[in-house]
Amino acid sequence: MSRRLARAAKGAVFPEDNDSAFLLDVHRRAVPTEAMPHYRDDDEVDLVIVGAGAGGSVLAQRLARAGWRIVILESGPFWDPDRDWVSDEAGQHKIYWTAPRVIGGEDPVELGKNNSGHGVGGSMVHFAGYTPRFHPSDFETYTRDGVGADWPLSYADLKPHYEKVERELPVAGQDWPWGDPHSYPHAAHPLSGASELGREGARKAGIEMRVGPVAIPNGTFGNRPHCIYRGFCLQGCKVNAKASPLITHLPDAIAHGVEVRADSHAARVEVAGDRVTGVTYLRDGVERFQRGAAVAVCGYSIETPRLLLLSATEGWEDGLGNRHDQLGRYLMVQGASQVAARFPQPLRQWKAPPPEISSEQFYETDLARGFARGFSIQTVGPLPIAWAEHVLADGHWGRGLREYMRDYNHWTTLGLLCELLPQARNRVTLADEHDSHGLPVARFDYTQCDNDRANIAYGTKVLETVWEAAEAQDTLTIDRYAHLVGGARMGFRPEESVCDRDQRVWGLANLFVCDGSVMPTEGSANPALTIMALASRLGERLGKRLVTASAEPAGAASYTS
Repeated sequence: MSRRLARAAKGAVFPEDNDSAFLLDVHRRAVPTEAMPHYRDDDEVDLVIVGAGAGGSVLAQRLARAGWRIVILESGPFWDPDRDWVSDEAGQHKIYWTAPRVIGGEDPVELGKNNSGHGVGGSMVHFAGYTPRFHPSDFETYTRDGVGADWPLSYADLKPHYEKVERELPVAGQDWPWGDPHSYPHAAHPLSGASELGREGARKAGIEMRVGPVAIPNGTFGNRPHCIYRGFCLQGCKVNAKASPLITHLPDAIAHGVEVRADSHAARVEVAGDRVTGVTYLRDGVERFQRGAAVAVCGYSIETPRLLLLSATEGWEDGLGNRHDQLGRYLMVQGASQVAARFPQPLRQWKAPPPEISSEQFYETDLARGFARGFSIQTVGPLPIAWAEHVLADGHWGRGLREYMRDYNHWTTLGLLCELLPQARNRVTLADEHDSHGLPVARFDYTQCDNDRANIAYGTKVLETVWEAAEAQDTLTIDRYAHLVGGARMGFRPEESVCDRDQRVWGLANLFVCDGSVMPTEGSANPALTIMALASRLGERLGKRLVTASAEPAGAASYTS
C-alpha cells in the first residue's frame, strides 16, 4: 500500500484473525463469557498458561486460533469495568498487585501500582497506553555499544508481530522517525493545551516531538467507543477505549475455546523427568492440579522467577531453569524521573491520555554524553493523589503541600524512560516472609551502576531545559522508576540465560516463559508492545510447529527464524 493510500485508510483497516473488538457487547463493558468452556483439572489440556496479562493473553489467542485447548490460571479476579471500576484513584487501588514483597539493595524499587497488575488483563489494565516499539539497536546492545547483552533474536524477527499487534490494539500516532521509521494504523489524537506547551518548549530547545503512539483508537473501533479523554488511563479504562488484553485478545481467545480461570493462584509447576506435567494452584482455599501437555509461565518479572523458584524439585533443587544460577538475575527497571512545570493559565494536565507527546531523540548511544544507551521523553498526567505523592517526594509538607494541591490545575509534567543496564546482582530471590497462601514472597534487590546514574542525571537536565525554554514559572522534580523486565532472560546458552530464543526453559522441553521477564535488555521504550509481539511470535511458531514442546533444541545454531 502506498503512503498516500495508507494515510487515507487510517482507522479503516481491521486486524485479521482477531475478532475481539466485534465480540464485545455494545450495551455493556464486561467481556462475554457465557460460552467460555470449563475444563476439568484431570483433563490434560494442550497448554496451561499462568497469568492473563500481555504475554499470556496474546499467546492464548494465537494458539486458540490454531485449535489448542487452553486453560489460563489468573491469581486475580475477572474484571467487569461496569461493576468494578470507578473514576477514583483510591477506589482503583485493587487493580494493582499489592501482595507483600521485600525490597533491598542500594537503590530499592517500590513495587506496586506503577509496575504490577492484579486480575485478568494484567498490568496493561492500568498502563498509560503508550506503545512504542523497541529499536533495532536494542537487540544488539553488546555488539554495538559494549554494554548489556545481545538478544538471541533480532528486530526483524519481531517486526511483523509489532505491525500485527499495532493493528489489533490499535495504535494511534504520527509517523515515527526514530529506530525503524514506520507509521501507525490510526491518526494521532488531538493535543491538550498542557502538551502544546511542552511541545513548544521542546521545539525551542531543539528537541523533536511526535504525538503518540498510544493504544487508543482515534474513533470507534468495532464495538469499542471513542476515547472520551477522561484522564483515568492508569486506573482502568471504564469505557473500553484504551487497549488491554482484557478486551483486545481475550474475547477472541474465549470464543475459540480458552478457559480463563480467575481467582486461581499458581503455587508450583510440577515436573516429571525432563518435562512439566501441569500446575498446582490454589482456589477457594483448596489446592488443585491442572494437567497440561505444556505450560507457559506469564506472571511478569517478579512473579515468574518466584514461581519457578517455588517449583524446585528433585533434579531442579534451585528452581526450574536455574541449574546455572541465572533465574531471577538481570532484573531491570527504567529510570523514570519526572519534571513538572507551572504556568499562569489553567492546564488540567489530566484531561487526556497521559502520554500525549514523546521523543526518542536521545534513545541511542552518544558517547559525548558520557554514558552508554539513552532515554526517551513523554508527557505524563498525574491525578491528584499521584500529584500529592510527587509533591511529598520533593520534600513539601503541611502548608506547602496544601498550596501545591490548590495549584494542581496550573501544572503539567514531562517524564523520562532511561535505559538502565542489566546487572547480575539485581535479582529476585525468595524471602523468609510468607503470603496469605503460605508461600514465600519474592525479594527484589536493586542497585544502580554509574552508567545508570549518569543517564538519569543527563535526562533530568534535558527536561529542565525544555521547561526553561517554555518559560515555566516554577518546576518540581522527582526521581522514580517504571516498568519491570528481565529475571528469566532468553539467551544463546543455558550458562548465561534461563530460556532459549523460543522462550523455552533450558532443559525442560515443554515449559515456556512468555512475558517481560525473558527480555535481556529494556530499551528506553515501554515494554508492553514488545511483550505482546514476543507472545505473538511464540504463538505463531508453536501453532505452525516451527518449535514443538516435544524436543529440546541443541542450541542457538539449530533455529530458523
